[in-house]
Amino acid sequence: MKFISTRLAAPTLSFEDAVFRGLASDGGLYVPDFLPQFDEKKISEFKKLSYEELFFEVTRYFVENEIDSESYKKIIKKSYENFSHQAIAPLKQLSRNNFLLELFHGPTLAFKDFALQFLGNLLDHFLSKKSEKIVIIGATSGDTGSAAIQGCKGCANAKIFILHPHEKVSAVQRRQMTTTSAENVFNLAVEGNFDDCQALVKKMFADQEFLIGKKMIAVNSINFARIMAQIVYYFYAGLRLGADKTPISFSVPSGNFGDIYAGSLAKRMGLKINKLIIATNSNDILVRFLTKNDYRKDAMIETISPSMNIQVSSNFERLLFDTYKTQRSEEKLPELMAEFERTGFLKVSDEILKIIQKDFEAFSCDDETNKRIIDEIFINTGETLDPHSAIGVYAAHKFFESKNYNNEFVVSLATAHPAKFPEAVVSAKTPEPTLPHFLKDLMKRKENFSVIKNNLEEIKQFIAERN
Repeated sequence: MKFISTRLAAPTLSFEDAVFRGLASDGGLYVPDFLPQFDEKKISEFKKLSYEELFFEVTRYFVENEIDSESYKKIIKKSYENFSHQAIAPLKQLSRNNFLLELFHGPTLAFKDFALQFLGNLLDHFLSKKSEKIVIIGATSGDTGSAAIQGCKGCANAKIFILHPHEKVSAVQRRQMTTTSAENVFNLAVEGNFDDCQALVKKMFADQEFLIGKKMIAVNSINFARIMAQIVYYFYAGLRLGADKTPISFSVPSGNFGDIYAGSLAKRMGLKINKLIIATNSNDILVRFLTKNDYRKDAMIETISPSMNIQVSSNFERLLFDTYKTQRSEEKLPELMAEFERTGFLKVSDEILKIIQKDFEAFSCDDETNKRIIDEIFINTGETLDPHSAIGVYAAHKFFESKNYNNEFVVSLATAHPAKFPEAVVSAKTPEPTLPHFLKDLMKRKENFSVIKNNLEEIKQFIAERN
């Protein structure tokens, strides 16, 4: 399998090269040149598999012969051996037709562990065959940073630099990043918001000359290996609810669009999905696009769900590319993205919008509604939701009332453990959640991070001096 850029002007790469490249040289994102297809019989056979076995079967076509089967199975096994629940991604029933997919049983209590534990082991495998050193750079709105550090800190040939918005992540999220004792990890608290951090990382990928003789690797969801890993839990949950034969829907807390984009790939690969429900906080650019064809960058709104405080959803470009490709007009996308970068506004044709609307619904949730949902779910079920997962449940409830609901099961993705956001949970008049035993002393651990201006040259100098 080969990987092509969404903007069509970068070299076609192998899987390994796409993993190491991250952002394409033309500013686009890498996508596979085709998707494996599974028929109903094959998907039904997947039901008997463990999570690790399913991961291998669903993703091996992307890797092909670049990693031998036994080595690939070892990478997968190692990636999930530190998850605290035997099911890895367990389902809980909230109501007759609403299920919660718990994706927070990894080492940093967030869904990002599913992809970043895998990516760290994947990089370690590839680097063991090389003599080169790499620099891992990522931007985080909260969870990606700690998951990337936990997944990649063991890479002997890598140094890791994570940018997070200063004083705009929760205390637990920050400390999960800044209390590591690994000498190859550097945390930068940028005086700005997440979009600033993400823009800085993209600019550094476009001009890597400041890293003399070293290759820069992306750990954000611009790296396709992360998307690939997330496809698996859609199959895993879907198969437990009969989605080999009967469609179900998924409600996905959405910021950078990588998680729900993985769901769209699962659907295209053969899993029976009715709707993918985009659940956002008050930063509702995705809702505005789907309902009004208005993808316009607005001012960031700070909310109690900080990991979703994002205005520009990077992976949305991948969905647009896929949609244009179905119409054999993907050559229009580079111009569309260039226009968005110039003006901060994007609009597609009515035909393209209708194709996307066929697969997606979208709902936004403000903070007060978010708190109400946390409170109601606790009262009615005893489950404590974090403020991101609660938005997914809210969107599922709105979907139940819509004309596109066909009485199917709806799975809401629980993307983080509630103890990562205790202030938000308590503000919803719900008892304060506690951290798992292995993180009980987190708030007492010594922190190490650098506050830095939102300035590209200063950040490049910081990184260059430590390489």
